[in-house]
Amino acid sequence: MNAEIVAVGSELLLGQIVNTNARFISSQLSELGINVYYHTVVGDNAARLKEVIQIAESRSDLLIFSGGLGPTKDDLTKETIAKHLNVDLVEDEEAMKSIEDFFAKQNRIMTDNNRKQALVLKGSQVLTNKNGMAPGMIYDVHNKIYMLLPGPPKEIEPMFQFEAKPKLAERLHEDNKIVSHVLRFYGIGEAELEVRIQDLLDEQSNPTIAPLASDGEVTLRITAKAENEEQAWLLINKTKNEIIERVGDYLYGEDDDSLSSKAAEMLIANNLTISAAESLTAGLFQSELAANPGISQSLLGGMVTYTEQVKQEQLGMPKEILENYGVVSAECAGEMARLVKGKFSTDIGVGLTGAAGPEAHGDQPAGTVWIGIAIDQDPPLTYKLQLTGMRNTNRLRAVKFAFHYLIHLLAEKGYVKK
Repeated sequence: MNAEIVAVGSELLLGQIVNTNARFISSQLSELGINVYYHTVVGDNAARLKEVIQIAESRSDLLIFSGGLGPTKDDLTKETIAKHLNVDLVEDEEAMKSIEDFFAKQNRIMTDNNRKQALVLKGSQVLTNKNGMAPGMIYDVHNKIYMLLPGPPKEIEPMFQFEAKPKLAERLHEDNKIVSHVLRFYGIGEAELEVRIQDLLDEQSNPTIAPLASDGEVTLRITAKAENEEQAWLLINKTKNEIIERVGDYLYGEDDDSLSSKAAEMLIANNLTISAAESLTAGLFQSELAANPGISQSLLGGMVTYTEQVKQEQLGMPKEILENYGVVSAECAGEMARLVKGKFSTDIGVGLTGAAGPEAHGDQPAGTVWIGIAIDQDPPLTYKLQLTGMRNTNRLRAVKFAFHYLIHLLAEKGYVKK
């Protein structure tokens, strides 16, 4: 089965929002073995949407539409598709009751145009929206499948994963089980990783290996097809072990892991406490760490020490270090880590300093970053980065590298991952 994903909304064409829905749906379809050959974006215009539908019908079996199911006049996806297919729109009782209940609970008056959201293609399979008002739907006709989904990610993602995806699997009549597993790497580029596993990529058949790079990270998705899940995992693990033999030093997590979540797991599992002093990242390291549940037992506190004055007065940075080595230096990063560790009485202290850009900091070019990590009673270790991105990209990458070094340092010291 070949699929085409059509995102409807002028705000996408204007760059006001990013089309994350297409990425999510594509990843979910790949797990079903459904090919996605085209992503299309069209504005809120019935004539142009009709043209897109006709083109998609000529080359795809499954047409998935996201957006344009709301109550306003520019929400015209289902009306345009209904007219194109010559099928009536009817009110879905369950959806209408859900909409009425929402307004009653909010103690708000429901305007008439909200009834439009409960309309579905007559004869379609309705997909319940548990996180919004407009239901989705699946309509089969002329050997084509039309799937209509709401636009907001908080609505479309659970609807697709728990409502639409199982129904697609049923339509495929697939006897074999398809299983995917993601390996996550940091500190190695996509090109270098690919070179190291090139023979595995050249020889792949079942399972398949799909590389993907984003935000300095590299992922490998291993997908296997077998008669049952157990056999699929045997195939996956064989390939996984071969990959780890070559690039395992850069592996930090799997599936939905992130660098911050793996660091948090190691801290929590080993009853370690941590604090941070941040300059260029201005609290971003602590914010990323705090996003993980249960981290309060490990993250005791931290400081944003953006200026030299604050570094001296609040953190206790010796004036001689700043005068002799400068703010953007190994000595400053290491001392920040050591001082914040002592100030909060934690097992680990992290210090981040650097020139985020776009301007240089003294004689230090933009993108120069120093990370300091102090663990136990050992002298702080420092790591230098020379980043080349834009300001906020450099700040985010500095945080990711801090987690990367922390994970590897903890592993070297014998602190195991969960």
